[in-house]
Amino acid sequence: MFSQTPSLEPSDTGATSVGSAEPSVATVTPALDSAALDLLFREARSTQTFLATPVASETLRELYQLVKWTPTGFNSQPARFRFVQSPEAKERLVPALSSSNRDKVLAAPVTVIVAHDTRFYDRLPQLFPAYDARPLFENTPAFAESTARHNATLQAAFLILAARALGLEAGPMSGFKPEEVERRFFADGRHRVTLLVNLGYGDQSRVRSRGVRLDFEDVAQIL
Repeated sequence: MFSQTPSLEPSDTGATSVGSAEPSVATVTPALDSAALDLLFREARSTQTFLATPVASETLRELYQLVKWTPTGFNSQPARFRFVQSPEAKERLVPALSSSNRDKVLAAPVTVIVAHDTRFYDRLPQLFPAYDARPLFENTPAFAESTARHNATLQAAFLILAARALGLEAGPMSGFKPEEVERRFFADGRHRVTLLVNLGYGDQSRVRSRGVRLDFEDVAQIL
């Protein structure tokens, strides 16, 4: 899964280890090979149709074990996840969805509700022990909200990539009533829903053509 990349020899860096006569060796992180990039990006699709094959609870736990390494500001990890899988939980979610998303959710093996905890900073003494950053967020609610929303969205993006890495396919969705989802799945009132993501094993017989993507020159500059 990795392509070969050269390491930097000691003569390239001139670096030496402190207290050692032996020079240190700086290495370059190997790049993923073409097949892995296809899996994660180039051949991946936003999937709307899944096989009836269930997704095991162990796979969902393994999924989170990858997602938890998402980089977040202050190591805050504000995202909270509800893996909606049982028929009863699906029926609880459906009334909060737009009409075009109801059948998709009912047919998907799992629907992940990605939310953020508005009081994520209560965990900062454990997650970010460098100093007490809680007052920064307690005293500026707007900053706390934007920090939670932006970082939870980043975690949702990593969730999609992690799902693909585990052989699952993902179908992210808007098209729901956030307040209704929050009322039905986060009774404490301190969570805000960011995104829904259907997960499962994609039905390859119903893969749609890839939509057009903008070129580098359309969206980016090297300054």
